[in-house]
Amino acid sequence: MSSSLSPSTSKPFVVPEFTAKDYSSFFLAGALCCTISHGGMTPIDVVKTRIQIDPAFKSLSFVSGTRTIIAKEGPRALLTGFGPTAVGYLAQGGAKFAGYEYWKKTFVQIAGSQEAAVANRTAIYLGAASVAEFFADILLTPLEATRIRLVSQRGYATGLVSGFTRLAKEGGLRELYAGFLPILCKQIPYAIGQFTVNEYCHELVLRNMTEKQKIKMAESSTMKYSISLGCGIIAGFAAAVLSHPADTLLSQINKGHGPTGSMPHRLAVLAREAGFKGLFAGLGPRMIMTAGLVSSQFLMYGAIKDAIGAPAGIEIHKE
Repeated sequence: MSSSLSPSTSKPFVVPEFTAKDYSSFFLAGALCCTISHGGMTPIDVVKTRIQIDPAFKSLSFVSGTRTIIAKEGPRALLTGFGPTAVGYLAQGGAKFAGYEYWKKTFVQIAGSQEAAVANRTAIYLGAASVAEFFADILLTPLEATRIRLVSQRGYATGLVSGFTRLAKEGGLRELYAGFLPILCKQIPYAIGQFTVNEYCHELVLRNMTEKQKIKMAESSTMKYSISLGCGIIAGFAAAVLSHPADTLLSQINKGHGPTGSMPHRLAVLAREAGFKGLFAGLGPRMIMTAGLVSSQFLMYGAIKDAIGAPAGIEIHKE
């Protein structure tokens, strides 16, 4: 996500004019990297979700939880929810990555100058990540509700289509979007951790490199992707910690737990019942999963963009 910008600090600077084709490329790269990574992490997510919402699993570790599921339900149970996961993150991933590129560029233009953009880069990262994630979650929420229902309620449906259809028929839009507020509370901090921490990790690396090392990095795919992998892992840990309490509440809401009433009231009651320890139940496996997700997404996003000739994003790192 980088491009060269004018070093001038006294005049408005020129930013790339991305075309509809460019944004289509961003969407395609984001969609593919997210659906591949999230789909591949389905077994870990199944174990994590069961630890969060099933009383019989709350005292189990990731390894013992995995063994228990395989012993009682068979290996195929670890792939429960694969369909809605793959389809949901295909749509969400494309919207999130393309949206981040769009809103980052928009906020950079609003800043008006290179100096102003660099000085306010944290606000730009936070704003772009948050707005992009909000719109992406409109696409994700119904499919995430379907996935959690399939995982938490064995025998609910045979797959994506039957599960989504049953949920829509029995609960309508209200049930499909019951988790929209908690999913925003989960996914926006997740996106903030993912993009903002990744940006700052790259900035830290670049600021500690000599010009010769930067030239070598530009010429070496191995070095470039190694840095991307390391930054992605750190960003993944941050995303997991920031978003985990809401992830736990989302699992409870979609299973039908908690009192009736407004969503803020339900979330508050569930949070009090869970307590600090309960809100962070399953954090270990989720940190492993999220580090893998985020790092692999950035690796694939960059590789796919390179493969299809998509332009680089805008870089506003402090030199």
